[in-house]
Amino acid sequence: MGLAINDVIGSGVYLLPAAAAALLGPASLWAVLVTGGAVALLVLCFAEASSYFDEPGGGYIYTREAFGEFVGFEVGWMTWLARIASVASLSNGFAQALGFLWPEATVGINRALVIAAPLALLTWINVVGVKSGARTAVFLSIAKVLPLLFLIVIGLPAIDTGALFPIPTPRTDVLGEAALLLLFAYAGFENTPAAAGEYKNPRRDVPFALLTMIALVTTLYFLIQLVALGTLPDLAERVEGAPLADAATLLVGAWAGVVMTVGAAVSIEGNVGNTTLMGPRYLFALAQDGFGPRALARVHPKWRTPYVAIVTQSAIALALALSGSFVQLAMLSIVARLATYMGTAAAVPVLRRKLPRTESTVRLPGGPLIPIAALALCLVFLLSATQWNLIAGAIGLAVGLVIYAFRRKPEGRTSVPPVG
Repeated sequence: MGLAINDVIGSGVYLLPAAAAALLGPASLWAVLVTGGAVALLVLCFAEASSYFDEPGGGYIYTREAFGEFVGFEVGWMTWLARIASVASLSNGFAQALGFLWPEATVGINRALVIAAPLALLTWINVVGVKSGARTAVFLSIAKVLPLLFLIVIGLPAIDTGALFPIPTPRTDVLGEAALLLLFAYAGFENTPAAAGEYKNPRRDVPFALLTMIALVTTLYFLIQLVALGTLPDLAERVEGAPLADAATLLVGAWAGVVMTVGAAVSIEGNVGNTTLMGPRYLFALAQDGFGPRALARVHPKWRTPYVAIVTQSAIALALALSGSFVQLAMLSIVARLATYMGTAAAVPVLRRKLPRTESTVRLPGGPLIPIAALALCLVFLLSATQWNLIAGAIGLAVGLVIYAFRRKPEGRTSVPPVG
């Protein structure tokens, strides 16, 4: 459960309160709860699907078994693209958060350096060795929750309830964008290893761990949005700033704003470090299976890491980060992730028919109702995307089709040090 929380809590909780308020006003507080409930349906689907397999791979494995190699490849490919967009979005968020202490960090060459330098450092750390990459990712994850709890403690007594009511009817033309942004804040649960065979009581432990994570994260997000709305009258106008740092400064003083800024930076770079560690290994595995250039399957002769895949992922993420904004790239990441969510939800009923039920199998109640509801939810999210994001998603699928069509003969596998 702790790993799942680390995967989910990132930049969203630090930077999205203002964006959500700008779109929904006080209704954003309740939208956080609704989104948490909706994500719980997806989590349930991942809990059951994961219980059929002992091997890693997530949505790629589930959809490949249910619908064949091509669908599995496309889902896995889009999952990797989502990781790139996520790194790019988080890198933008780092510059935005740092702007609280150094306003020049958000513009011009300074912005480019603030985005590129941490990404280059994390890339080098992961090229040098998996142990250094894993230790760095863990270190950057330790302090991400403490500043949030600090803000909740000092903020709850200072809330102006007049800023929370009345709740206006949200504009229908912004509901889709708001839904996708809030979904981005919950994204990451699909990265959590959930091999049900490793649990003593998978029927109880797998759903309990994932749903408890969603309940805790939803509660945390709700309280943070409550404090932000109740203490910053102009929250909606701080979309390009650091709203939680502003709230802490207003409540306690400048030093508290520094604490929140450091917390945001640690949280963001912790997520970037995790993705820089994990994402290239999927690209490496694809290259070994014949998908993409052979160079991506190279292992460094000294450090035994997939260095070409690591550098390639970071280079693409850097180009995206320099060309877009935090919100734009967050939306793109979610559109790509929806392929994994939809594929897994659709795969659950098929896996029930194709694979035998064992003691390790988690079986959701209600027959196909939960997977159908989760799939319908994903379609609603997908239809909420902008035309530009849908086109970008279609291009991603088309590129995947080309890569699949020109698959090379799989080569002998070269091992790399395990992440764990």
